[in-house]
Amino acid sequence: MNLRLLALAGVAVCAVALPLAVASAGPVRDEGHAVVRSLSLGSLGSSDDDPKAPSAAPSPARSPLTLGLGLATAARCGPELSSPDGIEAQTCVMTQGEDTWARTYYRNATGDDLDAVLSLMGPADRTVRMHCVVAAEDEPALCETPRERTRGELAAYTAVAEFAGRNGSGPLLLRSGSNSSAPTAS
Repeated sequence: MNLRLLALAGVAVCAVALPLAVASAGPVRDEGHAVVRSLSLGSLGSSDDDPKAPSAAPSPARSPLTLGLGLATAARCGPELSSPDGIEAQTCVMTQGEDTWARTYYRNATGDDLDAVLSLMGPADRTVRMHCVVAAEDEPALCETPRERTRGELAAYTAVAEFAGRNGSGPLLLRSGSNSSAPTAS
């Protein structure tokens, strides 16, 4: 009888200790896979043009965007688009903490290497542009701009990706935007 009671107590201790051991193993980094959550804040960052101005965003330690895994990443994406030529893409404006950037997810089933230009357009005519080589492979991939400090309203940011033949040869095959409603293909 005492042996059964001792075994049952041991199981109860393990049931409590195991989750605590896993939780104390350290934080999970938010790299590679994004935790996507809608933002309820009107803006992140300062609407002031001074890059040294204090941010209106909460500090990461107090941020409502933390989910226990580090800062959450918010994504505002346009629809998944495809062209008759075989390129598929979805373009997003990404925000994490005080940073905003553009990302396009794509798949190139054209059989040819392509060029893509990904642009992030923000308040006060700010634009960040990235040129990406899109390999001729039928595997999902992504291209993103460098992260920039968020300025002003998040709704003021738009991302656009344009896919065309290498070195400007050939027509525009697909234009995908974070606020697109229909594909633009030539």
